[in-house]
Amino acid sequence: MGKIFFHTDFTKIFMQISSAQEFMTLTETLPIVDVRSPGEFAEGHIPNAFNIPIFNDEERAIVGILYKNKGRVPAIEKGLEIVGPKMAGFVRQAASIAKSSQILIYCWRGGMRSESMAWLFERVAIKCFLLEGGYKSYRNYLLEKVGNIPNLIVIEGYTGSGKTEILQSLHTLGEQIIDLEGLANHKGSVFGGIEQNPQPTTQQFQNQIFEKVLGFDLSKRVWIEGESQSVGRVFLPDPLWFTMNSSQNIEIQIPRIERIIRLVKEYGELSEELMENAITSIAKRLGDLRMKEILTNYRERNLAEVADKLLEYYDQTYQYSRDKYKKKLTEIVFPGGDISQNTQLILKKGKELF
Repeated sequence: MGKIFFHTDFTKIFMQISSAQEFMTLTETLPIVDVRSPGEFAEGHIPNAFNIPIFNDEERAIVGILYKNKGRVPAIEKGLEIVGPKMAGFVRQAASIAKSSQILIYCWRGGMRSESMAWLFERVAIKCFLLEGGYKSYRNYLLEKVGNIPNLIVIEGYTGSGKTEILQSLHTLGEQIIDLEGLANHKGSVFGGIEQNPQPTTQQFQNQIFEKVLGFDLSKRVWIEGESQSVGRVFLPDPLWFTMNSSQNIEIQIPRIERIIRLVKEYGELSEELMENAITSIAKRLGDLRMKEILTNYRERNLAEVADKLLEYYDQTYQYSRDKYKKKLTEIVFPGGDISQNTQLILKKGKELF
């Protein structure tokens, strides 16, 4: 259970939650306040948290430098000088968030910033629950839990096989899924970021994965699409990546022509400038001659030929990664590209595994 902290007049001021697990359970019903600086919050925060920064980025740097150069007391004095004029505003923000007069609070390590805010909010009858160890303990809990998904099934397959569509189709049938590409705002290849929303930071991407995992019944199947350790510019948590490689992997295989049709439909109408830039960016991997051939085909709108040539490169890359990392691989051959039919086939296979 949490630990109750007392002020010198023995008035209870806040409840310290001793575990990230207990804290995250409370997030289902109570609002969360992150009191770190805006820069820290932007780098990564607990999903759905509100940011009420006790210091802005510049103020945090000033106090930190003072602490390093002159010690704790001068740094605290400077912090009080900065925070004093802001206190009424902090209270108004907290009151607007804490509809039930209860609130969850965390900072980086669960130290002075969150404790100070809790003391202030308790003065106006807002009951506060603090995360012991702060955001750092949350991240440690994340790394522990995302690598522990016992009934995980990874959908593997060559580029253009329809893995994402099958994953979403499984979701509509009530299956639990982690859509890595959706969370990352990226489809995984050099073309995967074209006309997508900006990617989150790696920390926030991982936090969003964790939020999905916390909502699952882990006694049941969880489906995820096979990816490399990075999706665009963001990275999977190491424990999840290792678990994906050692879990049950189902490799879907469909006729090559179906893959080409799907890729032309998916990428054929995207920005021509961005597509050409992406093709040029992998010249070293394709070779100058092949790259120029692909560009010529693209400019002539021979998109099926473009897809076919690019698949030669991506298929080799996929085969290398599959052979190097995957330990439990089951193949399933689809007769065509019908997503509904293929979803039923892979679901049947998944039920045989779990």
